[in-house]
Amino acid sequence: MSKVKIRITPKIIQEVKKQIMSKIKTQIMDQEKIKRTLSRIAQEILEKNKGIKDLIFIGIRTRGVFLAKRLNKIIKKVEGEELPLGILDINLYRDDIALLSHQPIVRKTEIPFDITEKKILLVDDVLFTGRTVRAALDALIDLGRPKVIQLIVLLDRGGRELPIRADYIGEIVPTSKNELVEVKLKEIDNLDEVIIVKK
Repeated sequence: MSKVKIRITPKIIQEVKKQIMSKIKTQIMDQEKIKRTLSRIAQEILEKNKGIKDLIFIGIRTRGVFLAKRLNKIIKKVEGEELPLGILDINLYRDDIALLSHQPIVRKTEIPFDITEKKILLVDDVLFTGRTVRAALDALIDLGRPKVIQLIVLLDRGGRELPIRADYIGEIVPTSKNELVEVKLKEIDNLDEVIIVKK
């Protein structure tokens, strides 16, 4: 069997770049805007809750965890101490689990403290249909009876299928179902940005 050699020319590279860029609709947030947005949300959290008493962060895997950690660092700078922080995997609570053609990867939930009578700050990157949040609420109620659960999202893209709303929102950007919102964070993506991409 003969090997076919493909010569990659500058023209081919340019064409590939053009195709990739044509799919990117818009950059919603860059690194600086994400930083400013999280600082604002942290301030809103402290104002609404009149301090940090009984507050705990729960980040929804994966990017919600990193956003919760960043918010926690900002609050520590203001209040002098970090809040307890847990990690929640919602895959077993998905309402579409029976419809999936593949088994979802179930990762560990790490909440090494009692959530009963605590004020939970539930953090996710994007709020869309509301189904991820519904799964997170089910998972949390199985672990205890919190005093209140407040939802924090970096981006609300509309398109709700369930009656769920966020308490703290970085930005509201209505999108269509043929668009994807990609949140990229330095911790796993080596850069900070939020973009809308055409499917």
